[in-house]
Formats: sequence, structure tokens, C-alpha cells
Amino acid sequence: MSKIDSLFVTRLYHATLCELGKTLDASELEATCLSIAGDDEAGQKWCEENSFPGYTSYASLDDLPWRFPIFKKLTKILDQHVAAFSKDLEFDLGDKKLKMDSLWINILPEGGIHTSHIHPHSVISGTTYVAVPNGAGAIKFEDPRLAMMMAAPTRKTDARGELRNFIYVAPEVSDVLLWESWLRHEVPMNMAEEERISISFNYSWH
Repeated sequence: MSKIDSLFVTRLYHATLCELGKTLDASELEATCLSIAGDDEAGQKWCEENSFPGYTSYASLDDLPWRFPIFKKLTKILDQHVAAFSKDLEFDLGDKKLKMDSLWINILPEGGIHTSHIHPHSVISGTTYVAVPNGAGAIKFEDPRLAMMMAAPTRKTDARGELRNFIYVAPEVSDVLLWESWLRHEVPMNMAEEERISISFNYSWH
């Protein structure tokens, strides 16, 4: 009898921020993100010099959980989600732990994009969503084997999700997405007039 298995599965964790028990004021988080973006002159300068659309605190502020209590609370909530995802991935962490090593704000204006990239030197990466206006677009994930499909035909437009070369996930406010950091992803153009606000982060093993 013939048998077809799925090998080398790529996992994607999708949950709401507060479904594991701890609560967070979403409006306070949004207001804090906007306030930081308005005050962070170093971040604004970096975005301008690097032609980065909108605003990111990635290159200017590396201590948000220390500076702002709501980000400290957010980190504790994200720790729970990462622990759940790590359990699902069946990682053997030994005597080490997965710990957050970076967390940053992204504010993407109308017409802004985040081009395709990975997160080197991390184990788990993710994003939680603060403001997602209609038309803001989904996050796009790429099959990590794509570069090795030298002579393969394209997939049917209605192919099963696990067989597609690209997967689009349309998040909602307070969603959390987690993936292994080697998974290539991008944010297509924000077609909404309003800003798309998210908070991204990395966890490393140490």
C-alpha cells in the first residue's frame, strides 16, 4: 500500500496576546509606541539615513522593557508564548533557556514595505500587532526550500497550504506570530492610509 508522509515541517505559532492568562492594555501599548516614535530622534535619523519607510526603534533603542513598564509586562507575556512554541517544536534546550535579546517597534506608513529577510543569530522570532488598519496587508512567509527547487513547476493556485511556496497571514490587533528565525518573511506594501504598528522581537538560546 502506498504511503506519503510530510517531512521537515515548518511550524508557525499564531495566538492572541492575552489568551494565556495575562492581560495588557492595547490602547496604552499603541499610545506608548507612538510617543516613543515621536521622541526618538536617533531612530528617526537612522530611518531617514537608511531610507527606511516610517519608523523603527531597531537601531536606536535596545532597552524598551527597562524604560517602559508596559513593555516589561509585554515581555513577560511573550515569554509564555515562546515557551509554548518551544515545547511544540520539541527543542532540547539542555541547561540553557530561550531568552529575549531584542525587541523593537515598527510603524509602517501608507506605501511602506519591509523587504524579505531572516533574523540571524536568533532561534525564535516573532511579531505582535498593535494597529492593523484595513488594507495594511498580510505578512508573507517563504518556503525555505524555494532556492533549491531548480526545475520544479509552480504550484496550483488552490494548492493545499502546506504545499504552497508562499503563505500569507493577515493578523489582527493583539495577535502574536512566532516562527523559527531562519524562516524568510516580508511585509508587502501597506495600502491603507493609516499606519500599521507592530512590535517585533528575537529570542536566542543561552
